[in-house]
Amino acid sequence: MRVIGTAGHVDHGKSTLVRALTGIDPDRLREEKEREMTIDLGFAWLTLPPPQGAPAGTIGESVGVIDVPGHIDFIKNMLAGVGGIDAALFVVAADEGVMPQTREHLAILDLIQVPAGVVALTKTDAVTEEDWLELVEADLRETLAGTCLARALIVPVSSRTGHGLNQLKQTLADVLAVAPARRDRGQPRLPVDRTFSVAGFGTVVTGTLSDGVFRVGDEVEIVPGGLKARIRSLQTHKRAVEMGLPGSRLAINLTGVHPDQLARGMVVARPGALQPTLLADVRLRLVAADVKGEAGGAPLRHNQAVDFFSGAAEAPARIRLLDAETLPPGATGWAQVRLETPIALAAGDRFIIRQPSPSLTIGGGQIVNPHPIRRWRRFQQDVIAQLETLAHGTPTDLLLHALAAVEPAPLKAAVERSGLDAATAEDVLATAIAEGQVIPLGVVQPPLVKSNTPAVSLGGWHGLAARMADVLTEYHAAYPLRPGMAREELKSRVQGREKWAAKLFNELVARGVAEEILAEDGDFLRRPGHRIAFTAEQQARVDALLAAFRRQPFTPPSFAESVALADAELISALMYQGVLTRLTEDVLFLKETCDAMIARIVAFIKEHGSMTVAQVRDEFDTSRKYALAIMEHLDERRVTRRVGDERVLR
Repeated sequence: MRVIGTAGHVDHGKSTLVRALTGIDPDRLREEKEREMTIDLGFAWLTLPPPQGAPAGTIGESVGVIDVPGHIDFIKNMLAGVGGIDAALFVVAADEGVMPQTREHLAILDLIQVPAGVVALTKTDAVTEEDWLELVEADLRETLAGTCLARALIVPVSSRTGHGLNQLKQTLADVLAVAPARRDRGQPRLPVDRTFSVAGFGTVVTGTLSDGVFRVGDEVEIVPGGLKARIRSLQTHKRAVEMGLPGSRLAINLTGVHPDQLARGMVVARPGALQPTLLADVRLRLVAADVKGEAGGAPLRHNQAVDFFSGAAEAPARIRLLDAETLPPGATGWAQVRLETPIALAAGDRFIIRQPSPSLTIGGGQIVNPHPIRRWRRFQQDVIAQLETLAHGTPTDLLLHALAAVEPAPLKAAVERSGLDAATAEDVLATAIAEGQVIPLGVVQPPLVKSNTPAVSLGGWHGLAARMADVLTEYHAAYPLRPGMAREELKSRVQGREKWAAKLFNELVARGVAEEILAEDGDFLRRPGHRIAFTAEQQARVDALLAAFRRQPFTPPSFAESVALADAELISALMYQGVLTRLTEDVLFLKETCDAMIARIVAFIKEHGSMTVAQVRDEFDTSRKYALAIMEHLDERRVTRRVGDERVLR
C-alpha cells in the first residue's frame, strides 16, 4: 500500500487537484470549507492505472493521498503529513510559478528525502501565453535542481477542464512502480495524526503504518504513556480489512482507551516494542537558503532552541552540536537532540527542525540512535566514529534492502546485491531466516550465500499476500457463483513483469494457505471466507430447475434447456457443488441420478457379463442420447470398456 502526499504553496490548487483525481473532498473541517483553505490534514484515495509495460490483466494500485496545508500558519500540520509518504505530488500553479512556500515545502521534502515525486503544474487553463508556461517550467526546473525532486517529471494539468489528469495518474503509477518498497521490520508503528470517537465503536485513531503489520485482535501499546489497548477493527480507504500493511493509511478502532487519553504524535505499537526518548543522536543537515531563495541563512548555534518534528509528533528541543561550534546553511553535522517532552522515535526516522520565531524551517535529517546512553562530550572522535558506523546501517539492513529490490529472488542474488562479504552474509542470512525477516520459498541448506532457493523479505511477503487477497476478493465480487480463480490466472495477475516458475508460485500459495490468506479448492484458489450463496431469486430458479430434473430423472432437460430455466453461472455453481453432473456438452444429470444409474449398470454387467447402449436405454426408459452419454462416461472413468457393441467391466 502506497501513500502520496501533496506539497506546495497556498492556493496553488492542491485540494482542488486531489478532488479532481479522486472525486473525494479532502477538506473535512467546517472552518476549511468556510475559508476555502486546508488547515489540517485531508485524506483521499484512488486507483491508479497499471504502470506502463505491466502484463495484460494487471490491476492498478490503490493509493492513499494526504492533502497537506500550504499556508505558512499551518506548516506544522503539513510536517505531520509528509512523514509517511512514498511519493510527493508537488503542486505549482502555472499562473504564479514558484512562491515562498513552494521553496519551503520543497526544502522539507528534500530534508526528509522523499523517495519519489511528480510535479503537477496546475491551473494551466488560466494561462494563455505559451511563452509564460515555458518560463514557469524553466524557473521550476531551476528550483528543483539539487533536490530529491531534481529529476521529477513535470505534468501540466487543469483541475477545471480535466486536461492532463490521466497523464498525471499514469506518471504517478510509473513512479511508484519503481519506488523503494516500504520497510517491514516486523515492528509495526502507527504515528497518530487524528483521534476521535465514533458512536457505537468508540476510540478511533488514524495514521500511516510503518515497519510492520497490524491485525484485528492485536494487543497494542500507545507510546508515550504506556496505555494498553486492543485492535477491535481496521479500515483503509473506508474499507474494513483484517490486516494493515506497511505504508497503508489506517483507521484503527481501539478498545480499552478513551479519545481524551490520546493525542496527535503518540504512536501505536506492539507492547514493549517502542520506548519514548528525551535524547537522540542525529545526522543533521541545514537548509542551504531561506524560503525566499536568498543565499545564506543564519548559522545554527550549539544548544540553539528549535521546534522538533518527526512523524506526527512535535516538541520543543535544543540542538547539541557534537562536531562544530556552529553549523552554516547547507552544512551537515552530528548532533544530539534534547527534547523537552518525550517522543517515540526509531532508528532511521526522518525529522525536521524549525526556528520558533520567526517560524522557519532550518534543517532536518535522520535519527541514528534514538536511545543514546548519555549526553556525549563534544568533539570526541570515538563518538563520531560510532555514529558514522550506525548511519550506514547494519549488515541486516543492507541485506534486507538488497532483497526487497529484487524479490522474489535467489538468496545468492540478494547477497551479491548487498555487497556483504560471504562470512558476514552467511551469519546475517541465518539470523534473518530464524527471526522470520527473510522467508525462503523452498528448502534451503548451507551455504546460504550460494543458495538458488528464492526468498522474499517479510515486507515483500506481506505485499504479495495482500495482492493475492485483493485479486481474489475482487474476483469473488465479480463472480460470486464461481468457486474461485484458476491457479494460473491468479499467478499471472500477481507475478508482475517477472514470470514466476510454477514451483515458486506453489510455495507462495502454500504459505498463503498456511496463514489463512487464501484457500485451495481443487483446481481453484479462493479467499477462506468465500462460499457460493444464492440470492432468493437465484434460489427460486435453482429450485425450479432441480424440480424439472427430478420429474424426468433419466431424460432430464438438456444443457440449453437448463440455461433457459436458470443461467450458465447457476448451472456451473450447481456442478461445482456436486448437485449436477455434466456428461457431455449437452447432457446433464442430477448427481444422485447418475450415481444410481452407474450402480444399476455395474450390477447388470456383473449378472449378465455385458451390456449394450440399447439395453441401457431400455433399462431406464430413456433415449439413446442419454444412454450413450452414460456409457461413454463409464468408459472414460475406466469402469467399463467397449467390445464391439457391448460394454464389459474392466
